[in-house]
Amino acid sequence: MLKTILAGLRARTARLVLSSIAIALGVAFVTGTLVLGDAVEAQTRDNFARSARNVDAAVHLADNSDNTVMRDGIPADVLQKVRSTQGVAGADSREYASAALLGSDGKARNAAVQPLPSTEKLRDFNLKEGKFPAKADEAAIDVKTAQIAKLKVGDKLKLLDKDNVEHSFSIVGTYQQGASSMSMSGSDHVVVSPEGLRTIVPDQRIYEIVAVAAPGVSQQQLVDNIGKAIGSGYKVQTGEQLTQETLAQVGDAAGEIKTFLLAFAAISLIVAGMVIYNTFTILVAQRTRELALLRCVGAERGQVFRSVLAEALFMGLVASVLGILGGLGVSAGLQALVGTVGGPSGDDVQIRLPISWVTIAAGFGVGVLVTVLSAVLPARRATKVAPVAALRSQPDSHDDVARTGKVRIIVASLIALIGAAGVYFGLQQEKEEPAMFITGGAVMVLLLAVLLVGPLYVPLVNRLFGKALRGVPAKLASANAGRNPKRTAATTAALMIGVTIVAMVTVVAGSGRETMNQQVDKRFPADYEVSSNVWNQPLTQKFADELSKVRNVSQIAPELSAYGESDKLKYGDVTGYPADAIGSLVRPELAGGTLTGLKDNEIILREKEAKEAGLSIGSSLKISDKEFKVVALIKDNSYGAGIVTLPAAQSILKDNAPKGYQKLLVKLAPGTDIAVARADLERVIATSPVAVLNSAAETKAELNSQIDQVLLFIWALVGLALIIALFGIANTLTLSVLERTRESALLRALGLTRGQLRQMLVVESILMALIGAVVGVLLGAGFGWLLVQAISNAEFQISFAIPFGQIGVMLGLAVIAAVIAAALPARRAARNSVVAGMAEA
Repeated sequence: MLKTILAGLRARTARLVLSSIAIALGVAFVTGTLVLGDAVEAQTRDNFARSARNVDAAVHLADNSDNTVMRDGIPADVLQKVRSTQGVAGADSREYASAALLGSDGKARNAAVQPLPSTEKLRDFNLKEGKFPAKADEAAIDVKTAQIAKLKVGDKLKLLDKDNVEHSFSIVGTYQQGASSMSMSGSDHVVVSPEGLRTIVPDQRIYEIVAVAAPGVSQQQLVDNIGKAIGSGYKVQTGEQLTQETLAQVGDAAGEIKTFLLAFAAISLIVAGMVIYNTFTILVAQRTRELALLRCVGAERGQVFRSVLAEALFMGLVASVLGILGGLGVSAGLQALVGTVGGPSGDDVQIRLPISWVTIAAGFGVGVLVTVLSAVLPARRATKVAPVAALRSQPDSHDDVARTGKVRIIVASLIALIGAAGVYFGLQQEKEEPAMFITGGAVMVLLLAVLLVGPLYVPLVNRLFGKALRGVPAKLASANAGRNPKRTAATTAALMIGVTIVAMVTVVAGSGRETMNQQVDKRFPADYEVSSNVWNQPLTQKFADELSKVRNVSQIAPELSAYGESDKLKYGDVTGYPADAIGSLVRPELAGGTLTGLKDNEIILREKEAKEAGLSIGSSLKISDKEFKVVALIKDNSYGAGIVTLPAAQSILKDNAPKGYQKLLVKLAPGTDIAVARADLERVIATSPVAVLNSAAETKAELNSQIDQVLLFIWALVGLALIIALFGIANTLTLSVLERTRESALLRALGLTRGQLRQMLVVESILMALIGAVVGVLLGAGFGWLLVQAISNAEFQISFAIPFGQIGVMLGLAVIAAVIAAALPARRAARNSVVAGMAEA
């Protein structure tokens, strides 16, 4: 049997190539994901380990939440107590301040500014050029900041504090940032001396104190000594405890990236498995007489079964080797892809060699397992036909098809009931995350039910498309596609899975886009919106006054976000506006009450927050010890928990209220020329380094661009599964060409031209692609609607919308890809000799 298996593999090598490529692509996706995940985890661990390197003790607030640290921080006198504690060789504070870095164009950028530790061992910065700052007017900048801002050693660095006061520093060095400076990712990074930081932020909050032990002092001794010296209210850890706690958080973050990508890799493997199943099903059907002959000369059922699995095992091993090698290239592609949506890019993480043995084992494991499991049913089917019956040229399988149809319907119905129950449960959830996960999982169960009944609906869809076809080649193509419903269903199912997921994500994204556009329209009764592009740099009252003096500006409405602890609300975040702007420039969707005439002790509450807290119109609540009365309920989620007047928002913030505003809404006088008004406004905008002018159209464009970026990211991830599915179509056609050699020759003898034969195969490919794509789009739209309903029921109201343009592009690409997939099989069929084909048995 071994010789027979090897001989069979040599004879059928060409027929297994496309299937092997499908498995190799799936394995490459898995391997690439694991390689990238390992690299991200290793690099992040290195960064964070560097932050804990040489740290023997660390001090945090007992309540180390972000709000507490930002509000209170660790007092400066605690640092002095730690430094004077017995056994401490050196100690420094870790803190960062938000400032604005002025670029060469005069506009500001977010910058995270940190003090340089006085203890050299506690510096988690790697110096690249020059030196670290030693004076109050010196600074060093991160190498990436230097590249982006086009700054170098010797240049002047200008920073704005929260009051827009300019501070100048001489750049004396560049460095590579460590983990402690990664807290404000997305910002420029600057290091100054402790004295230099105090010139920018005199009352900056300390979030951590780190210390180095003197020789002969253990970490635990040092922790005990510091704990006694600083008293209660603080959490003191050893350096080892800090490292382990930090690395645990790092592992979670890196694991999330890996898990997310592996989910899409699993989709590719499932699709590849379906291609393998279809391949072996066709091959077994084509080899029925050959396998029957083996049975006649003494081969047992088990030997035939094992021979088919052995071929699958060999193919899985070869494909896995190719996939593991290709995984390195895929990892680089995934890294670039993840970088486009804010993940770690090539500048942040380097792919590391050699590949770990776990990754190699995983690649071989999934490649071999998927291939062998996909071949089990075809191998089992190979043993079921009686040898003498199988020697007939046309074995009868009608009864099996009918019986399988009944089984499929029963099993699919049970699975559909489970999926429907899951959808119902998901729609009842009140939190967005469980609602999405439960409903998303349930629709995948429904997809499985649809896949099972594929042989029942595929002939109907094929006949529907066939009625629109004209010409002999097209009619023959439709007849060929409907000849074996199971084969066509298995071929189209692989494509349908990918298209369903892409369509579902596209519909959800399109609904999100429509909802955001509607919200922007509601928020833009104003003609323009002026905002600060730097997190901690507000637009000053003086700037707002200058803006109000621009000709044809009829009204300016400042916006101020405020947050405080509430006695009844889970989150006490509100947005403040002038009372006369609420109801005119600010017009949220009202659920009850009235918007106009809002007083400083009144609040317009979001309906969802009111429901969760058991509040209604007339109820009272407190935010930051200030009491409010609920006078209206709104449906919009753009204002946090609700809307208050501007003075009320400032009183909630108390001493933390900024000297300015996050946004200014600008209303023009009726009949004003928008283009002229914009030019006038931009002259005032140019006087502020942090101000940015936006219209409703520009805001929509920016939001839509972000959605498109994420959508393209998902399309690209599912794209590999779609490519594998198209390999499946090409593979089915290739094997069908071999199977129909005599039939094609007979058609040629009856007058069908080479061109018409090629056309027949291309149309057949298009039909299979359209069946998979159209059914996938319909399912994706329906599943997308269910997800939108789940999200709307839980957290946010989303308007359902189908992006017909993108769906049309998807169907168009499916047709183009189908034509490409049919090119080689059609060419091969047309080149076959009529005489040789007729002579084939």
